[in-house]
Amino acid sequence: MSAGYPGNEELVEDSGPVPAAQRDHRSQEEPGRRPVPAPAAVAAVERPIGPTGRPMIDIPEPEPVAHHGPARVVSMCNQKGGVGKTTTTINLGAALAEYGRKVLLVDFDPQGSLSVGLGMNPHTMDLSVYNLLMERDVTLDDVVVPSGIGNMDLLPSNIDLSAAEVQLVHEVAREQTLQRVLRPALAKYDVILIDCQPSLGLLTVNALTASDGVIVPLECEYFALRGVALLKTTIDKVCERLNPDLEIDGVLGTMYDGRTLHGREVMARLVEAWGDTVFHTVIRRTVKFSDSTVAGEPITSYASSSAGAVAYRELAKEVLARWRDE
Repeated sequence: MSAGYPGNEELVEDSGPVPAAQRDHRSQEEPGRRPVPAPAAVAAVERPIGPTGRPMIDIPEPEPVAHHGPARVVSMCNQKGGVGKTTTTINLGAALAEYGRKVLLVDFDPQGSLSVGLGMNPHTMDLSVYNLLMERDVTLDDVVVPSGIGNMDLLPSNIDLSAAEVQLVHEVAREQTLQRVLRPALAKYDVILIDCQPSLGLLTVNALTASDGVIVPLECEYFALRGVALLKTTIDKVCERLNPDLEIDGVLGTMYDGRTLHGREVMARLVEAWGDTVFHTVIRRTVKFSDSTVAGEPITSYASSSAGAVAYRELAKEVLARWRDE
């Protein structure tokens, strides 16, 4: 070490102009040389608290896929209506498609809201998922239609599907009917999202039997929270009797308004009951969702820079990260 410097610090070559505050001290030192200060302690940066009341996490960007398939089949399920199942199916599917995943959306609700939300007229369909379920000569390729979004296709539905629930009662292996007809799609797609009807009847049991995972959209409202225990019981029964590999991929808070005490309390109760199963991503209320439904397209294309579009892209990243960790 060189003498004549306070503390005999290590010296390095000067690499730029000297700040005014250092000039007096610098004038007493050897020209062209300056001391290297001891490294300062870096304070730990606390992560901000998210709307779920937990510290936010860093979600990695999804890696590109080299080839498509086999698909992961996921049901959007909640026996309560109006909690955001269809909205989540459309917009999560579109966000996954943006990340290069090939997605098939299955409208498994006789109301046909998913099909309408993608611009289809339920009264002019030649074939629907009902024909695929009940007619042996109808194949998946006969029924699947483009959604209008790149990398995303649709298996449409209309009111005809309501008859299937009655007719399937007399079928052999009635709970596995949807699983059977979706089997040819597994090799073609990366993700298959099933939009379930708001009940826990035979159609929903078919969807759960065909699925690898369940995403539970849940409106941040007290009455929506009450029914989740019944849904959990149904999922447990399907796991026990029909599909032992079924798991809950996550619970998604929707229609969240953090300005209200009620919304924050329901979110806190949700996290208390489900823990880390609750997604960090939360879908907030916005009129853009209604506007995009009327336009017949996902919010990711209708209002690409809106808060709703950003939230569903974050949800897609979080979902893919959970699947990868498994």
